[in-house]
Amino acid sequence: MGKTNENNNSYLKSPDLLPIGYNQRKIGVMGFFAMWVGMAILLATFDIGASGVQSISLPWVVLATLIGCIAVGIFISIVGDIGVEHGLSFPVYMRAPFGIVGTHIPSIARAVTASFWFGLNTYFGSTAINSIIHTINPEFDNWLLCYLIFAIVQLINTASGIKWVERFADIAAPIIIILSLIIYNTLTADIAEQGGNVWAWAASPVTGGAAVTAFMIVIFANMGFWATLGCDIPTISRFFKAPKYERNWFKRNRTNLIGSLIAMPLTETFMIMIGAAAFMVAGSSNPVIALQETASGWMLAMLLLMIVLTQWSTNTAANIVPAAAIFSNVLGPKVSNAIAVFVVGIVGTVIQPWSVYEILTQALLFFGAVLSAISGILVVDYYMLRKRRVNVQELYEHDGQFRFHGGVNIVGFIAWVIGGIVAILFMDYSFIVGFIIAGAVYYVLAKHWYFKKFPQAEIEDPNDEKYLGITVGRDWVIKESSGESQEEVVG
Repeated sequence: MGKTNENNNSYLKSPDLLPIGYNQRKIGVMGFFAMWVGMAILLATFDIGASGVQSISLPWVVLATLIGCIAVGIFISIVGDIGVEHGLSFPVYMRAPFGIVGTHIPSIARAVTASFWFGLNTYFGSTAINSIIHTINPEFDNWLLCYLIFAIVQLINTASGIKWVERFADIAAPIIIILSLIIYNTLTADIAEQGGNVWAWAASPVTGGAAVTAFMIVIFANMGFWATLGCDIPTISRFFKAPKYERNWFKRNRTNLIGSLIAMPLTETFMIMIGAAAFMVAGSSNPVIALQETASGWMLAMLLLMIVLTQWSTNTAANIVPAAAIFSNVLGPKVSNAIAVFVVGIVGTVIQPWSVYEILTQALLFFGAVLSAISGILVVDYYMLRKRRVNVQELYEHDGQFRFHGGVNIVGFIAWVIGGIVAILFMDYSFIVGFIIAGAVYYVLAKHWYFKKFPQAEIEDPNDEKYLGITVGRDWVIKESSGESQEEVVG
């Protein structure tokens, strides 16, 4: 029995899933700012702009985008405190609201979604690479070969560690910004030559209630777009630099707030504008197609290179890193994070997400419905029930506090199913509906029933010194080889 328990605990204590200590945190404000610039510039974002200007003019699309981005940026910052405070990744903290076994199901849902985005972004990048090579050598036309090479390069970059992800973002961000400005100017100049006005045009303008609906769809499409990262931002935020003994939430989460509330909204809004302009020029939200109609030669090659860099910088931070952490958690300690990175690549390719690009906005709303329910549960569990205190040691114990019913917290699943179904029924508003409904159901059932049946130490004894992390100067240290664990308070 002792051997079995040790093996079970070892499964929960994969080295890549252990809490990140103060001295291991390498990402600062400018680092995350640059990562957001890279993450928010991607071709899939352009589709929202193209869809928006089919019904309403660009100023309204821009306003809706800013509202949606700021709203989801606030949410990302709120959830990110889990990583900042305790150094925990998304799949590890999910053991609290879903159980040490139950965590795998919602985590896999998130990992598959991230893998979907990896495959789609890599496809976009590969078509741009193919076009660049074709510009130089007209006889070359093989996007699949470009896809495989591009995918492998991204996976190797990510498998090298989070610091290499940040370094690439630092290099790529300024290049991306400059080339994005060139793309926008190229497209708008072409529109002006045709006598058009990018700020006043709408393909089939609507008014009244239809205009309000179109406006709201843009808001929630943007929110749904980042619902994936909103769930598992702790996987990245655990690497954020933060001051010890800082009880002010805003100061502690400064890195996340600046990136998520400034870099992301501004960058994504600009990408929405490019997508709208591309649609006006070529009738397609894909700027690769639009640029091929408005630019040529080395100018076209440079602009297509920007598209490659954007897909790369987005994939590494927003998709591969979170999904790899989840697959490492699900597959056990023998699957290192580096191996899990390549699992992401395989899954994202097998799914063939490029086949659903034409219905991308609808897909975003569906993803938002499923994942927003998980997000609501996370926020309620961490802030409203545990009040940021977490019995971290027990998250790594097979027969500990978070075993619940055979390793499953059934309240988490009840809330997820109810919240997800209701959100799907109200698809246009899926993110907010799923978040509120799932969170409310979880709060009522956990507080008034389930946590009375399965007492939670940090709720029964709300002691900051025992259950807070960096706020009280603590690094959580989990012994890997035995069933024991310990905590270390850093002075």
